[in-house]
Amino acid sequence: MRRRTYLALTAATLLGGATTAFAESDMDIVDTATEAGDFSTLLAAAEAAGLVETLKGDGPFTVFAPTDEAFAALPDGTVDTLLLPENRDQLTSILTYHVVPGKVMSGDLSDGMTAETVQGTEVTIGTEGGVTVNDANVVTADIEASNGVIHVIDGVIMPE
Repeated sequence: MRRRTYLALTAATLLGGATTAFAESDMDIVDTATEAGDFSTLLAAAEAAGLVETLKGDGPFTVFAPTDEAFAALPDGTVDTLLLPENRDQLTSILTYHVVPGKVMSGDLSDGMTAETVQGTEVTIGTEGGVTVNDANVVTADIEASNGVIHVIDGVIMPE
């Protein structure tokens, strides 16, 4: 029987603004994101890119997870275009740019640090005035899953 997941959101701030969430979970990243309910676009994109089984794998992974609202802020038609089978490589590149190998918790971050993504290029972390990944703000940090951690971001970050 699957143990229930409990997310305890605290009012404490993380490095100037992002709320920290701690999870006790035996659920993987995909199941944790599914239960959270604000990642249906991300999960549909991961399915279209063939990445669900990878994100359910052993990991550990750090996922900078854009919300549905973040995807909705992209120019009209962007998500629909990316979900087309002929754009699978581009979609995979964008999604894997949101994933860093290993489990990187908020306490491991420092201003100006870079992290190599699964996609192969780096993201830059900022901690001045709130935590950012490239130009996206971390709005909830440290949602632990059995195979890594999710940091919720308010934008979709794009590789160059």
